[in-house]
Amino acid sequence: MNARRTEAKHDEDASTVRLDKWLWAARFYRHRSAAADAVEVGQVRVNDQRVKPAKSLHVGDLVTMRIGGIEREVRVSILADVRVAAPIAQTRYAETEVSLVARAAAEARRRLEREPADTRKGRPTKRDRRELASFVDSGRDDDGF
Repeated sequence: MNARRTEAKHDEDASTVRLDKWLWAARFYRHRSAAADAVEVGQVRVNDQRVKPAKSLHVGDLVTMRIGGIEREVRVSILADVRVAAPIAQTRYAETEVSLVARAAAEARRRLEREPADTRKGRPTKRDRRELASFVDSGRDDDGF
């Protein structure tokens, strides 16, 4: 009986799969625990509802997630709880047009923004350190916080 459960557990044609397992198997997160943590703090929604990591996903569900400041919207097309190569994992979902446009816009903004570290050369000078210290001190309250 245990052998049947194990086979059914890893069957890619299963009718439902846990949300955290699917996010990990679809390669949105490197670890299943990271996927579960993201769901717990509300960075992942299913059909515009906040859910728990053990939520059962179905084919056609809309999963919205915020990863690295970018919001992605994907529709579940294949349920699986086994992690595979990235090109195969990308077949398990279809990203919505709105999400694709938003990601392209975020990528363009990121390219146009200047990296703050590019203006600095080497270690901060004594003058830079003093300016930073005075700036930090000016933001503190009377009691030191």
